[in-house]
Amino acid sequence: MFSRKTYQTESMKHRAGKSTRSQKKSFRDHGISKSHHSRQPSQTQKMDQSPTGNLTSAIVTIVCGREQRLFAAHEDVLCHSPFFTAACRGQFQEAHSRRISLPDEEPEIFSSVLEYLYKGDYYPRLTYNKRRDTWELEDGGGANNERGTVQSTVYHQGVTGVVLKDTVIYCTAEKYGLEELKRLALRKQGLHSGIQCNTVLASARYAYANTPDTDSKMRAHYLSLIIRSRNTFKRSGTMQMEMERGGKLFFDLFVAMCNHLDDVQNVTT
Repeated sequence: MFSRKTYQTESMKHRAGKSTRSQKKSFRDHGISKSHHSRQPSQTQKMDQSPTGNLTSAIVTIVCGREQRLFAAHEDVLCHSPFFTAACRGQFQEAHSRRISLPDEEPEIFSSVLEYLYKGDYYPRLTYNKRRDTWELEDGGGANNERGTVQSTVYHQGVTGVVLKDTVIYCTAEKYGLEELKRLALRKQGLHSGIQCNTVLASARYAYANTPDTDSKMRAHYLSLIIRSRNTFKRSGTMQMEMERGGKLFFDLFVAMCNHLDDVQNVTT
């Protein structure tokens, strides 16, 4: 999966065994509203197609992770990211050899980023089910089954544990300046369910450590999730240990819960 190859090929084919039904369309064909069960978007809400550029441009080699996995991609495709534009224009020492080193990047995550740059989405794809009038992940990619759990999490060496894949992709997109990929990752994460408390808390800490204080999307997503599931979290031993460790996450959580109580009080009065 991580061998050297360009993403002009079908190297990132989705798993075989399930055909795409006619009533489903991909994220590339529709816009996205804030609701998980949104109406079919109008033509004016459609997103741009995948950011694929000139597939005849020079090939750049990316050395990724501690294991130095090799990827290859077209320069024009990479340069949809400001980060890689700077790299390819000589601001990295290895730019003259068309070779970029990313020693701290997880190969699985970078593979998904490249897949997005070439195809406008990453596996499992986000699809619109016209019959049910809802967005969903292909191949039952939720977290209510074993396959979905594997798809929704990734082992990250930086935190020495399992975190939610979409959170890591969101933070990576933040680093690379890919705003549409951030929006896609956030949307996908909202479709997962049944994630264990320790994974949610580890992922929330990761999000706080890898997004700026001005981030109003992913951080708010975790605060809202914990408040909605407070009955589960208050019984969690992991929650107690994490709160004893402290950090900005839990101050923000305190403020969010106070605001929630204020809203409830205003409604009842």
